[in-house]
Amino acid sequence: MRNKKRLVLITLLVTLLGGLAIVFGIGVISKRAPQTAIGQTQLAAATTEPASRSDRQIQAAQKAIERAPANPDGYNLLCAAFMKKARETGDFGFNKRAEAALQRSFEQSKSADNYDAIKLQAALLLTYHKFNEALEVARRAQAMRPEDSLNYGAITDALVELGDYAEAFKSTQTMMNLRPSTASYSRVSYLRELQGDTRGAIEAMRAATEAAGDPETSAWCRVHLGDLLANANQVNAAEHEYDGALYVFPDYHLALAAKARARLAAGDAEAAIDFYQKSLARVPLPDTAIALGDLYAKLGRTDDAKKQYDLVELIERTSAASGTYSRALALFYADHDLKLDDALQIAQRERAARSDIFTCDALGWVLYKKGDFAGAKAASDEALRLGTRDARIHYHAGMIARALGHKREATLYLQLALKLNPFFDVLQSDVARQTLRSITA
Repeated sequence: MRNKKRLVLITLLVTLLGGLAIVFGIGVISKRAPQTAIGQTQLAAATTEPASRSDRQIQAAQKAIERAPANPDGYNLLCAAFMKKARETGDFGFNKRAEAALQRSFEQSKSADNYDAIKLQAALLLTYHKFNEALEVARRAQAMRPEDSLNYGAITDALVELGDYAEAFKSTQTMMNLRPSTASYSRVSYLRELQGDTRGAIEAMRAATEAAGDPETSAWCRVHLGDLLANANQVNAAEHEYDGALYVFPDYHLALAAKARARLAAGDAEAAIDFYQKSLARVPLPDTAIALGDLYAKLGRTDDAKKQYDLVELIERTSAASGTYSRALALFYADHDLKLDDALQIAQRERAARSDIFTCDALGWVLYKKGDFAGAKAASDEALRLGTRDARIHYHAGMIARALGHKREATLYLQLALKLNPFFDVLQSDVARQTLRSITA
């Protein structure tokens, strides 16, 4: 009977680890939410809602611990369930609880028998942006069980965030060879996107969506599929995916923000405001607050815009994992010509720790705003090195080229940015259009 109960625990843990493996890396680590005062208020309100799947998994883990407090399996299950809850709610505070549960697991067993705890440790380190440490732990788990495909997912995520794309491609291929799944298809999608293969990225994310095993994972995949379609200027198809995400996982904060972007692209500013507000009410993310603030600014509602801009800094200061949104904060400062010295310090610190293309792009944009056009060009070239068809990266490259007097190059970059996604940013897309007109006039 005892062995049967342990088998049930292990089965639950494998299921949870499979779901957790989808999110790390894939360009979404920065989309996690902090445990701000606002987030805690929302969490308190959420206690009146029906128990979610992760709530039930938390309860099952707690009962398992009560039955066998010296068995690490229960603590591992609790850790995985808290991490799943963090994904569902966007509340980083649940990852702190996951960390405490993991510590208890290691107290019960530090040996190689506690393999699942080592996998969970790698996942937690990724959420805290400790990419070098996560890579080390994931490789330790991989050495223990090289047949486990999820280890290669964690390795891939760390390598991508560190900018070691050649090794990331190899790791993802191994993951796919071992087990095609939502976790592996979504990574293939992201790496294809980075290489500029938009069609291939869409195809792989569709496969990830079809293989998704629970509502939250399905919604996550649909949002990212929609983003890929939006960045291919397929705005109607993108909105269809966002609607699908909200259908399978109602009030999902990422889907609400995505729906806001789609409504704004359709010219429905009031609906966009409503969806942005709903998303922020669920989970206060910097990107959402910035977008809503920019929309208010565009509509001349300066006081409302300032409130959202103030919220951006509040989120970063009160995050349960301080520094998680540093790159977003640096870009926010640069976009709005605010605290450029602070922005440069943040961007340089991020670049010293990692060399992924989005960190290079952020540094280039801040250097441009600081007037160091040669330095900006060098960083921008690094951001373009994979051929990624990202509208924002090409917009930045165009503005930098114009500042250097390279009009033809600037024109090509700006035209491509607007062709990829005419609505890539609430305010900056308008700047791109205005600049392009001034160059070609």
